[in-house]
Amino acid sequence: MFGSHALASTLEPFSFFDYIAPLTFGIIAPSGPKDAHLIGQHTVRMSPISTAQLNPDALSFCLSPPNNFVLVPVLLNNSNPAEVKFSLTPLGQDVPEILELTAKDLKAIEQDRLAAIQASRPTMSGRDLDDYDEYDDDEDSVQRPQGLQSLQSTQSLVHIRVTRPGTLRLQSILDHSRVPVRIAYPSSVTVVPCPAVQFVDKEPAEGNVRCSGHDADLQLIISVHGVPPLSLRWLKTINGRREHFLVEGIENNDVSSKSARRGVAEEMKIPLAVALDIPGTYLYALEEVTDSVGNVVRIGSDASAGASRSIETKTTRSLVVLRRPKVSFKACGPGSPTSLLIGSEASLPIAVNDSDEFDSPWEISLKYEPSNVEDKGRRHNKPWTKTLKTQGNQRDLNVRASAPGEYSIVGVQGKWCSGDVLAPESCRVVEKPLPTAEIEWKRIHECSGDTGVSASLVLRGTPPFQVYYRMQRDNEEPRDLTKTFSTSRGELTLQPERSGHYKFTFTQISDTHYKKVELQGPISIEDAYKCKRPVSVPGITVSVRGVKATAKFYGSGGRRSITVLENESANLPLRLTGDAPWRIKYRHVDNNKVITRTLTNPNDNLVVTQRGTFEILDIADSHCPGTVITDASTFEVNWVPRPSAKLSAQTKSIYDPHNSSHILPPVCEGTANHVDLDLKGRPPFEIMYNIGQNDNGGTKVVGQPTFNSIQPRTRFQLQTSYPGRMYYEVKQIGDAEYPLAKHRNAVIRRSDRLLFEQEILMRPSARFRNRNRMTYCLNDQFTSLDALSTDGTVLFEGSPPFTLKLSIKNLGTSEVDRTTVEVFDHSWKVDLPSYVFRSVGPHLVTIESVHDASKCAPAALDPLASSIWVDVAETAAIVPFDRRVDYCVGEATQFQLEGIPPWNIGYRINGKSYTHEARLSPFSLVQQQPGEFTITSIAHQQKLCKAAVADLQFKVHPLPSAQVGHGKRIYQDIHEGDQAEIVFTLIGEPPFTFTYQRSELGSKKNGKPGKILETHTVSRVMTNEYSVFSALEGTWTVTSISDRYCRYPSAQPDLGTEK
Repeated sequence: MFGSHALASTLEPFSFFDYIAPLTFGIIAPSGPKDAHLIGQHTVRMSPISTAQLNPDALSFCLSPPNNFVLVPVLLNNSNPAEVKFSLTPLGQDVPEILELTAKDLKAIEQDRLAAIQASRPTMSGRDLDDYDEYDDDEDSVQRPQGLQSLQSTQSLVHIRVTRPGTLRLQSILDHSRVPVRIAYPSSVTVVPCPAVQFVDKEPAEGNVRCSGHDADLQLIISVHGVPPLSLRWLKTINGRREHFLVEGIENNDVSSKSARRGVAEEMKIPLAVALDIPGTYLYALEEVTDSVGNVVRIGSDASAGASRSIETKTTRSLVVLRRPKVSFKACGPGSPTSLLIGSEASLPIAVNDSDEFDSPWEISLKYEPSNVEDKGRRHNKPWTKTLKTQGNQRDLNVRASAPGEYSIVGVQGKWCSGDVLAPESCRVVEKPLPTAEIEWKRIHECSGDTGVSASLVLRGTPPFQVYYRMQRDNEEPRDLTKTFSTSRGELTLQPERSGHYKFTFTQISDTHYKKVELQGPISIEDAYKCKRPVSVPGITVSVRGVKATAKFYGSGGRRSITVLENESANLPLRLTGDAPWRIKYRHVDNNKVITRTLTNPNDNLVVTQRGTFEILDIADSHCPGTVITDASTFEVNWVPRPSAKLSAQTKSIYDPHNSSHILPPVCEGTANHVDLDLKGRPPFEIMYNIGQNDNGGTKVVGQPTFNSIQPRTRFQLQTSYPGRMYYEVKQIGDAEYPLAKHRNAVIRRSDRLLFEQEILMRPSARFRNRNRMTYCLNDQFTSLDALSTDGTVLFEGSPPFTLKLSIKNLGTSEVDRTTVEVFDHSWKVDLPSYVFRSVGPHLVTIESVHDASKCAPAALDPLASSIWVDVAETAAIVPFDRRVDYCVGEATQFQLEGIPPWNIGYRINGKSYTHEARLSPFSLVQQQPGEFTITSIAHQQKLCKAAVADLQFKVHPLPSAQVGHGKRIYQDIHEGDQAEIVFTLIGEPPFTFTYQRSELGSKKNGKPGKILETHTVSRVMTNEYSVFSALEGTWTVTSISDRYCRYPSAQPDLGTEK
């Protein structure tokens, strides 16, 4: 029968021994340095780990003249390097060159660096850089003189000088104690040629002057050099208004080129079309270029003030866009000819309008046609064409006409720009004839006889007229008289007051143009019956229009067409003759719709908003119907095509006509991927697009970004950061003609939008469900102990089946076992029956990698969820302190309990069985009666790891001894992650059982020993040396040892042990 208190007399009563038992396992004798049996100690001090981090600030580095070198920093922690070994792999190659720097080399590089800083800042405040030493600062942090970063007292910086492009990778670093320094990830940095950009188009020989609306668009060529893809910032200034632009994804469109992937710098030439629609001053400046590595080179305002003009012009282009001159006659036109007097010249003023002074002088082409056929034989009346030039900056030109006829402006050419000819473009010069008069005389007869005469006058010329006549009485001196007539007909009555013989003679006539023209011959008028009679009624003036109204479209160089933006108003220039206002009818040929408009300017425009061909049908001025010039009656309006985008032919995709979408091949999460787009329009381009993602059975828009491109083929980066179905929809496209800022509402119709989609495959991942420590016993299989527990469960994400690689590290022996498991579900509880725990102590179970059916590279493991600890306990054991064949009188039999309390002890006394639960070790009994005492079993860990115990017999033998560190005081410093070997020397007869403990490091101030951290007992050691490997800090000492027969210290039987 079993009982817990059946034999209380065999147990020691509670005494002072019980107080110190947890610390000494029942040992009363001192175990300090004066104890000859237990001597020596091994102290392990944890030194901070020595680390090195290349390029700690994740900077970008590039080589540029004139220095052509960079200094790549290496941040060191707890290390003073004696040797730095690194490799440099040239760009585009695979074979690295191994290089090595000594401490002397590093010091020389640092001295050169500080000297360069001092030279660039000669008035640096504070202490001189030569006297600077980072170790002089306090322990918290110091500010580096170059301002790179704040360093702690344990940190320092060294630099590696790189003079060639390539990938620099740290291979190893040794400190002065020849201990390797741990290199942090990433351990490499790529040094490339600095990106560069400049204009490479040829400058014009006589200045960069263009003409508005006439010259073809200017094509600027930009050369970009660097590691693609590159981005470029540039600005445009027109008449003081500045706009900034950013274009990205600049790279070689050659699909076969692999250099971009390998980081090799390339040169790409990019066309930039410049529209010349607005007169004024233009400036294009390159501001900044960035390569794919992250190097940024600023240009323009940040350039050196002392740069030569040739260098400045490589990054800027300026030009002047002039207005095209317009020329026409002034004060003369088809309806208002210019008069020419016989024998004189007429002035024909021509005006140059809407012109820039910078374009002067202007050359005007003038054509002359005689007025009639018979005049062509005259010497001065032959047809001719001349070119006349304005003087200086004058905008007017006077043409002196000496012959009648038609004078027409053919064209105008300024110093830079040709211009347009406006109405009136022709001037008719009419020669005015000399005035004449027809005079009929009639006597005035009264009763007394003739009393006078009357004259009826018909005058030809331009009124008013002055008629000069002479009156002579008898032989008297003649008198000259004059009479003014305002019309072409008049009566003159001459009745002298005195009698006599009078003679009246008409001598001269004057009109508006000619003065005192001699009159010759008689004058009379006849009626229908050939009878002459005087006309007493005044003349009637009839206005006869010499020019019929005409209408035509005007086109520079005969080209009657215009191209405008979609739905933008187009001005169709007209040339009209006649008198304002005009009524014009025209139609849109495509829909045959007739439109009537009233115009008041002979150079007016028809404003239309549709594209197609427009035709003039009819014209009438304020007086009469007119004529349409047939060969200039039509004008064509075209629209600038809107920019468009499509997938390039090299982009792999499957077109789905159901939703008009292009299906791209799936890729793994986080894998860089792109499509190439072919763009039509005038660069630079702006592309606004929607990004969608599956969401609970639907699709949600997760972004609406805009990206820019200056190339007709651009690389469109895809988003692969998150798994799932991604959708891309090109919503708007802008270019130089249709910038999005001005055409925000011009959204592409859904049926015409470019759509493509892609499946992003989730990268497989694995993690432990929790981090609970698991407990196993020595020699247990690594299988689940509790079906209801979730401890040791691994959760998976991805596509099953999963291939899981695990490692199990025994920290005591530093042995690592690796195994691979195939899992067909998204969770798995650890079940490794092939693995048996062969030694006690902590074991670290780590997920090394995981793969799934997608073949995607696994996601980065979470370091906090990729490992768990397993504690392996010893098999519970009970070991007697004294093992003798014959017992001594009064000696207490003490048992050491091995394992983790509480213990459950089963024993028999003289064949009678008992059980006892012990919470402390040792467990003491005093043998007071003959008989057989047998320990049958012992268990610990809540009655786990139960072990059977064989019979115990004792003999007296010399006491064993134990030494730590061969009996010396050993102090050893290790880095984090390293292990120290603690050597125990065992003297006696094996097998040995000994107990050691680890305590905190003692205080330096008061010399007090440190707190005991752990205690372990090792049994069945068959050799005289035993080693323990530990990565922990503390002081190891031995507190007890037992050999095959004896134990030291021995138990004290007289300290209240119950008899």
